[in-house]
Amino acid sequence: MAKISLFVGGIRPLPESGRPTGIYKQPVTAPLDLGREGFVGDQQADRRVHGGPEKAVHLYPASHYPRLAARFPDAAAHLVPGSLGENISVADLDENDVRIGDIWQLGSARLQVCQPRNPCWKIDERFATDGMAAFIAEHRLTGWYWRVLQAGRVAPDDQLQLAEPATTAPTLAEAMQLWQSHRPPLADLERLATTPGIAEHWRQKIEQRARWLRDNSGSAPPPTTFHVKPEQA
Repeated sequence: MAKISLFVGGIRPLPESGRPTGIYKQPVTAPLDLGREGFVGDQQADRRVHGGPEKAVHLYPASHYPRLAARFPDAAAHLVPGSLGENISVADLDENDVRIGDIWQLGSARLQVCQPRNPCWKIDERFATDGMAAFIAEHRLTGWYWRVLQAGRVAPDDQLQLAEPATTAPTLAEAMQLWQSHRPPLADLERLATTPGIAEHWRQKIEQRARWLRDNSGSAPPPTTFHVKPEQA
């Protein structure tokens, strides 16, 4: 079990570009309804890459913040739970403790681990710190997304409880390490794509990478990337 802190937020402009973002979250002090696309009162600005049924709830491990603060000391005072846009913060879980397809109980809702977060350029602007999103991606300090299998009500002091462990699936840490490997074994990559419970979009990206590696055995593979800042209009 893991006790949670809960955060939601609306859409605000970023300080430099003025682009809209949902990264600014506030602590929740009362129970909230959780539906298939997230918590009531929570918003995402760019629905192409955030939100939706397979990115309904984002959890970020609180244990990552000291590492980020040590690497980016100028932003350390602002690197606190909730500041990376997560809905749930926990002190007792990280990517080594959950498996793709795990089903967890939270309040009266049931959640399934389905993919890691893909860090976004907006993290750098939110903290006025170049390279933070790339560091999070490189060191796999991403947290993860849940899909909501059963809608319900969640209180800020509820605890996550593992209801149905995906005992044969890789941990999220193992899956990300394989995904980011320079030239991972094709059989392992293909097996990852078939993991029950994996998010459809991530499955497609894994399959695309496996096809590229199969068809280009003598070439350097393209890197896995995070969401880069779009060109200004």
